[in-house]
Amino acid sequence: MKVDYIALSVPVFFILIGIELAWNFYKKLNYYRFNDSIANLSQGIGQQLTGIFMKTALFFGYKYIFENWRLLDLPQSIWIWIILFIGVDFFYYWFHRMSHQVNALWAAHIVHHQSEEYNLTVALRQSWFQGWFSWVFYLPLALVGFDPIMFLTLSSFNTLYQFWIHTRAIKSMGPLEWILNTPSHHRVHHGSNPKYIDRNHAGTLIIWDRLFGTFQKEEEEVYYGITTPLASWNPLWANVHYWDELLKTARQSPRWADKINVFLKPPGWFPAHLGGFKSAPEIDPLVYKKYDPQYHQQLTGYVLVQFVVGLIAGSAILFLHSSLPSPALISGATFVILTLLTCGALLEEKKWKVKFEYARLVLGILIVLLLDFPIGYQVIFSGLNICSAVWFYNLQTKNVDAEEIPEV
Repeated sequence: MKVDYIALSVPVFFILIGIELAWNFYKKLNYYRFNDSIANLSQGIGQQLTGIFMKTALFFGYKYIFENWRLLDLPQSIWIWIILFIGVDFFYYWFHRMSHQVNALWAAHIVHHQSEEYNLTVALRQSWFQGWFSWVFYLPLALVGFDPIMFLTLSSFNTLYQFWIHTRAIKSMGPLEWILNTPSHHRVHHGSNPKYIDRNHAGTLIIWDRLFGTFQKEEEEVYYGITTPLASWNPLWANVHYWDELLKTARQSPRWADKINVFLKPPGWFPAHLGGFKSAPEIDPLVYKKYDPQYHQQLTGYVLVQFVVGLIAGSAILFLHSSLPSPALISGATFVILTLLTCGALLEEKKWKVKFEYARLVLGILIVLLLDFPIGYQVIFSGLNICSAVWFYNLQTKNVDAEEIPEV
């Protein structure tokens, strides 16, 4: 039986985020921003929903090799578990390292690095498409003969381990810094400072970085994010923007070799006719500024409520998807994704936000009515969307009135 340990851990994630958030306010640390945190969590929800439609297919590849081509029949002893743990962590290191050194892989992994903050919500900021290729790196384990369920279990715990290291609240951990991947090591990994880029790729054990020459100790202040900021809270654009950049570069390259190299070379590589390799710029603290567009503060409560609705709906889909009919599953996931998009649009004050939001609310009502949801769900969800539409209309009216008041 496959157990989704990551899905089961979601409540724990939010409890720990709440604790760190409370500590942040108590100590006045400014580790959190509302818009950034909503964007991070939106990526996590979207990743879990899109994962529903691909997990079985990806697991099949590992399972097929294990059942047909495995070299050994390994017992499920404690020593095999330990060896597999080391193997999973080893191949994670190489998957992670290659995701930073091959443009086509970085195009997916970049999502995890886009936040300019560093807190526990960043741990949940995951690519929607990275799972399409990450599993390939672990196939040698299937070929050797490690059981698929054992592999899924340990790879899940490898991922779970990395949640808590996305924090600035924990500084040095003493002797453990030599063996384990710690918050200090992983802060370096998320840095856009040139000396920190492509360092500390470890999952659980930092020994791989020490062995293979990619270790960097945390020294000067870390500036988080990517060298060219995303400058958007749109979760869909976050997942495709780098692909858009690569395709534009490829179209500008007349030579086929350059078109192919655009996707195979490291980030920063450009053909000679476009200037060649461009190194990451040094960060000037005097001009450094985080992406933080202004929006009407009255929208904060509305965005939070809609996000919570999306979170609850997404969680319900995540835990019940195996029993949901395909139309309900697809339409429900679509509505949640649209909800995440509208949260980003409102926080960016996009021009299309009003029409988009009304269309989303109407679509939500149609979904529960046309797909024969239980009458209780129809009443609650339709009522919630109608109330949201009235609330949103009042907010827009107030904002328009406020903008029409002339300055004195």
